[in-house]
Amino acid sequence: MQLNGQQTLPVSQAQAWAALNDIEMLKASIAGCESLVASGENEYEALLAVSIGPVKARFKGKLKLSDLRPPSGYQLAFEGSGGAAGHGKGSAQVRLETLGPAQTLLHYTVVASVGGKIAQLGSRLVDMAAQKMANDFFASFTEALRQRHAAPAPAEPPPEKKPLGRRFLDWYLGWLGRIFKSAP
Repeated sequence: MQLNGQQTLPVSQAQAWAALNDIEMLKASIAGCESLVASGENEYEALLAVSIGPVKARFKGKLKLSDLRPPSGYQLAFEGSGGAAGHGKGSAQVRLETLGPAQTLLHYTVVASVGGKIAQLGSRLVDMAAQKMANDFFASFTEALRQRHAAPAPAEPPPEKKPLGRRFLDWYLGWLGRIFKSAP
């Protein structure tokens, strides 16, 4: 299976790089991710609950980052096993490109293979599930970036003070209005 794509992120390249290396942000963005913990330098162990068609399983896996080029990209190798449901392994190439001061284009290429019951489902169903997982991840990740790096709302300008002469005139006209209203 091969999956290629790109996603526009609403942050600078440095902010995108930091987020792609933030374990808690990644864990929250990966659908079904139950845990993601560092197990060494640039190595992680993950536990995911995954459903592909009728097959549901908890996958325990390992991730390893290599070829780190901050803040431009890295290579990610992964492998995991879901017991009787099957196993998978592969790699992903991630590259960041600056589009503007607050926009980054993330390019990704994933090459993976699966075995076991998952492989018996057929490549079309597996490819569709992988694409859905990627779409769900990027939707969640992009929203988390928006929330984390939201531009502060512009402060309300203080009410404009009228010049003293205008304030006096307003008071005087108001006073006259009250007098004439109360007059018989």
